[in-house]
Amino acid sequence: MAGISERDQIARAAAGDRMAQAALVNRHMPVVWRVAFRLLRDRQEAEDVTQETFLRAWKMLPDWEDRAKFSTWACTVAINLCRDRLKKKRPVLVDELPEQTDPAMRPDQALDQKQAGERITALVDSLPDRQREALTLCAFEGMGNMEAAEAMGISVEALESLLGRARRKLRQTLAEAQEA
Repeated sequence: MAGISERDQIARAAAGDRMAQAALVNRHMPVVWRVAFRLLRDRQEAEDVTQETFLRAWKMLPDWEDRAKFSTWACTVAINLCRDRLKKKRPVLVDELPEQTDPAMRPDQALDQKQAGERITALVDSLPDRQREALTLCAFEGMGNMEAAEAMGISVEALESLLGRARRKLRQTLAEAQEA
């Protein structure tokens, strides 16, 4: 499917072309799964949200209107599915990040790095949902403000406000932890 535009892939997928559907999934599934995992902190739940996102995509593709990028739309669906799941089962947001240690590091350095990563993850998880969503899309998934705002269904100004509050809260909490 190399060399075929996304618009053409969407049209082919809507017509039932399995290769076009597979190409869309292969291109967009990693981002959708990462967004879902970062919001839910549960691998199985993230997989379920990812599958549900693409099931909805196949149902709506025949009526697809090219107003947004497919990736933006998919992230919007995933965020909404995550919100629904979080509403149903509060406060179970526990899962471990995969261990990512440098084999050249000494064990004490690896432990320090792992603990720092866990502290950052806990801080991000403690943010209000909308701030965490904005930070996930922009900082972790590299979306621009316009695309992230569209995915969240808010204005760019509202997104920037959420990002500013999230960053201030993280800086404040980190500063307090260093003073203690």
